[in-house]
Amino acid sequence: MPKPRRESGSRADTRPAFNRPPGVRGAPIPTPTQDEPRTPKRTAKEKAKSSPAPSPSPEKKPRRQSDRHRSASGTGAGGGGGTRQSPRRDGEHDQQRERQRERDREKYSSGTSTDSASHLLSSGALAKLNNYNQKAEFHEKYEAQKQKKKQYKSDLKAAEVSQRKKRKKSRNVSGAILEEGRGGGEKRVHRRGGGGGGGGGGGGKYYGDENDDRRRTGNAKGGGGMSKKKFWWVVILLVVLLAIFIPVGVVVANNSKKSSNGSSSSSSSGSGSGSSGSGGGSGSSPSNKCDSGSVPASAKGTYTDISTWMDTADFNCTYTEETIGGLSVMGLYSDWDDSKQANDNVPALDEKWEYGKMPIRGVNVGGWFSLEPFITPSMFNYPASANVVDEYTLTAKLGSSAQRVLETHYATFINKQSFIDIKNAGLDHVRIPFPYWAVTTYDGDPYVAKVCWRYLLRAIEYCRQNGLRVNLDLHAVPGSQNGWAHSGRQGDIGWILGPNGATNAQRSLDIHNQLSTFFAQDRYKNVITIYGLVNEPKMLVIPPTSVLEWNKKAIAIIRGNGITQQLVFGDGFLSLDTWDDMFKDVDSNLVMDTHQYQIFNVGQLKLKHQDKINLACSGWTGIMVTANNPATGWGPTLDGEWSQADTDCTPNLNDVGQGSRWAGTLDTGDPETSVLTPSCASPPCSCANANADPKDYSADYKQFLQLYAEAQMHSFEQAWGWFYWTWKTESAVQWSWMLGRQAGILPEKAYAPDFKCDSDVPDFRGLGDSY
Repeated sequence: MPKPRRESGSRADTRPAFNRPPGVRGAPIPTPTQDEPRTPKRTAKEKAKSSPAPSPSPEKKPRRQSDRHRSASGTGAGGGGGTRQSPRRDGEHDQQRERQRERDREKYSSGTSTDSASHLLSSGALAKLNNYNQKAEFHEKYEAQKQKKKQYKSDLKAAEVSQRKKRKKSRNVSGAILEEGRGGGEKRVHRRGGGGGGGGGGGGKYYGDENDDRRRTGNAKGGGGMSKKKFWWVVILLVVLLAIFIPVGVVVANNSKKSSNGSSSSSSSGSGSGSSGSGGGSGSSPSNKCDSGSVPASAKGTYTDISTWMDTADFNCTYTEETIGGLSVMGLYSDWDDSKQANDNVPALDEKWEYGKMPIRGVNVGGWFSLEPFITPSMFNYPASANVVDEYTLTAKLGSSAQRVLETHYATFINKQSFIDIKNAGLDHVRIPFPYWAVTTYDGDPYVAKVCWRYLLRAIEYCRQNGLRVNLDLHAVPGSQNGWAHSGRQGDIGWILGPNGATNAQRSLDIHNQLSTFFAQDRYKNVITIYGLVNEPKMLVIPPTSVLEWNKKAIAIIRGNGITQQLVFGDGFLSLDTWDDMFKDVDSNLVMDTHQYQIFNVGQLKLKHQDKINLACSGWTGIMVTANNPATGWGPTLDGEWSQADTDCTPNLNDVGQGSRWAGTLDTGDPETSVLTPSCASPPCSCANANADPKDYSADYKQFLQLYAEAQMHSFEQAWGWFYWTWKTESAVQWSWMLGRQAGILPEKAYAPDFKCDSDVPDFRGLGDSY
């Protein structure tokens, strides 16, 4: 970088230029007074990309008025040339030079031009001398200006190189980069004109107008280049994203279309209006997307506080304190659509189903609201010493974390897609088991109260969306109606029987009063077509007359509240012919529910494979036809539970940690219920094949399982039809319609089985009878 030229230490000559000898430096021009402008009058701005105006050449430079003329007009020599300012940049050396000039001017200036030596020379000589001095002065200033421009360009180039190296590392930019408008996001206030006193004119033009031009051209070249780069990067990114998402969207759309198989895309529970809108889409992961701003302070922390709900998918988020029958309607929309049908073989919801003429082909969603250890063994994976064997002991063990664990299960085990899949499997009804604690709990109950109520309501809406009719099944009542785990508490029967039996019987009637009041709403008349009294009351222990009396009271309450649908009561494990003369003429829309399982009967468990299918075809068909006819049996009969399992080998099926009848390892501690000798047709018996992964099943075993299932379907369809137990399990394939269908051991469509009971049954000799 060239060093700035230093001022000479010799004294300055205060004489006019035309009167100074060649090479003698003139006195400095005084700074303007405060009344004079610091910046010259702004000239018209030059066009972008134009070169700065060159300094005038010595030949074209206008001749300024001489000191003599100013003197003649009465101006002293000290004030001559006061309106012309020398061009220079701001800087320390300029300030030093100005101070030096001031000192020289004060020391050598004369009082008037008449005191000078100008009269010693002729006028011609004076003119020549003046012209020479003017040229010398111009060249001196011209060279100084060139040095400044050269220095600026050098600084600018160095700054640009430095900026290119550091652009990615620092957001700080040099002044030169900012001057060119390439400072990125940095803000910079540009000040026009020079910042100093006497030399502001020329410098102001160069750093003001020309830098404006430079910044404009710089933006076009530098900043514009960066914008183009960003533009092309954005274009490339968009192209890549489109290349990814378009194929994915097509695949997802095709899969959705295939899985729905023409199912409704609209939702009666998801399309309603509300100030807070819907809680979001349904998925396997629970999420709360509701705004709880509408919840009043008085409702915070209560059931109707939407912020406490783990999953809000397809729920109406709008707060309401409205109840019907003391049960909250929170989460429901006010509109619904009953025009859907499950498949082309059955009527839409708003059309009449001719029960008794058109068979039910349904499925249970067991183990969802009423837990069963063999359906979800992971929830009961505790040491034997913990004695966690049912929902009562599980929730007691979980304590304060019970609600979180149970609601996670409610929100994920069965979801919106489950009902779409049920429809696509060719099924047309869904039996929904639920416990009394969906409605209320009592002192001493460890159950999670009321949380599954909203999931029950949402499940009904999902059925509605898919044209599936609902069988409401009160699966557990206070005190336990049979002492089995699926009633909530394993052990003694405390419903009707025992010290609290009467109280619990009344409580269950009160629960029906609330339920029937709620479900008598118009919105449920088409979708809930079957309403159950109580699941599997153990009438082998509870006096049948007591159960029948309770049934009559329950029916009176339910009908009194406006329920007109079919009412279902259980056969109580009594033989079907026992009911021929029992419970007649009580109600015109009653249906008896029987549950047929071969595997819990040791005598039937010992049958060979061919004989099991023949029993289902000939034996059960005859029983169902007889029972279903009021002239020969009780009357309308359906099978509410059955499975294709041909052994009781599934872990936890016979209680947590218990063995099986099949293998002779069922030790209950009671000689009357224990089975300690193998029950297969050809002992020794193994559960290995029954509990194996279905991909390891032999072709013969797969064929047997499907024929066994389809034989039962055929038999039950000779009456009102059937509900398979159950739709989903964690691992028990032979108890899950979903897993069995995936494994190829159940028909693709429930209404299109391959086997009918009038077909020949293979002997399955290659399969073996002991596994």
